[in-house]
Amino acid sequence: MANNYSLTKEAAHALNSDKTKTHPCYNCGAGQFGRIHLPVAPKCNIQCNYCLRKYDCPNESRPGVTTEVLGSQEALAKYLYVKERVPNLTVVGIAGPGDALANFEETRETLRLIREQDPDVTFCLSTNGLMLPTYAQELVDLGVSHVTVTINAVDPVIGAKIYHHINFMGQTYTGEAAAGILLGNQLSGLKFLTDRGVICKVNIVMLKGINENHIEDVVKTVRDLGCEITNIMQMIPVQGSVFEDMPLVSNKEVMEMRTKCGEHLKQMLHCKQCRADAIGTLGNDVSLEFRGCHKTEEKNEVNALQRVAVATSSGILVDQHFGHAKEFYIYETDGVKVKFIEKRQALAYCTGQSECDDEKDDKIENIIRTIKDCGVVLALRIGSSPSQRLASIGIRSITTYDRIEDAVKKAAGK
Repeated sequence: MANNYSLTKEAAHALNSDKTKTHPCYNCGAGQFGRIHLPVAPKCNIQCNYCLRKYDCPNESRPGVTTEVLGSQEALAKYLYVKERVPNLTVVGIAGPGDALANFEETRETLRLIREQDPDVTFCLSTNGLMLPTYAQELVDLGVSHVTVTINAVDPVIGAKIYHHINFMGQTYTGEAAAGILLGNQLSGLKFLTDRGVICKVNIVMLKGINENHIEDVVKTVRDLGCEITNIMQMIPVQGSVFEDMPLVSNKEVMEMRTKCGEHLKQMLHCKQCRADAIGTLGNDVSLEFRGCHKTEEKNEVNALQRVAVATSSGILVDQHFGHAKEFYIYETDGVKVKFIEKRQALAYCTGQSECDDEKDDKIENIIRTIKDCGVVLALRIGSSPSQRLASIGIRSITTYDRIEDAVKKAAGK
């Protein structure tokens, strides 16, 4: 059955609970079964102080890490390829590398395409919960049976110490306002799902000096909303994040907290804090064996050279807003080979959410003059006004979050 919206809560819950038997993350006795995380969701709409998402890091195992970002069709191709070679694969999960619901078009299409090919597969999704009330019904309709929400605090005062900011409905919020909006959406979305029989798990990152004396309140709160299991985790320090030098709680402290909270709700004890592109069983991640398996052979014919401008802050990924770019990397490609030409300086016209409006025409024109010989512009985001202006002079604008070389090749083929 592709969706559960026509079922009663009890019937949907029974059906989804049956899927838990072969879900390794929700059932410690299902370790022989495998899962595949499809990294189709690069964007995130909140900034946690313990997080700094890093891509193309094959030797690092933590949430938010992947060696590649896939489109929906690529994700389908990868799933079908892996499914043939990993016969114990039972679960398709979307866990980033950003947030699944901050990229819901890609998430929705990926799940839809896979469901058409495999009506019995278990769908699982992880989210920070900011957009959960908006998309919860669609998750039910898509047949998502298991949802994990990360909730680190149920008090906005504490939450304000954990989250630097959120981006919600086109506005950026900070402090207790950000934490309050996030919390309200997390709890209402969680209740909506459990009321419809979806199996929900809540992840909690235990942060020394911030929320360690508050976690029991989190567990009790989500229990009362119908959550079935919580996963209390140690923070993984990430260089460059706000909390990179924060002292960690010990494994003993984590286990003591799990034991204490286990009196209120079932606890997950076997989490591996998996990558966003993990494949296989929890104890044997074979994702690197399948890197690039979704890609078709490159065409032999050589197309005319195209010049592409890239908004990037790293020189590795397309990771910058068009209006924030102070320089563009210029490439030439025939769709097979990619050649770096030069860097060009540009005057950034957008310095904040409130200033990215249609009144920056003179600065937009400055950027356009800088890249006027290019046929394509690649950026993480681009507003409607510059996109329309570029189109009027024959320059295509494409939003993506991919490795530059891969994105340039794809742009040449569109």
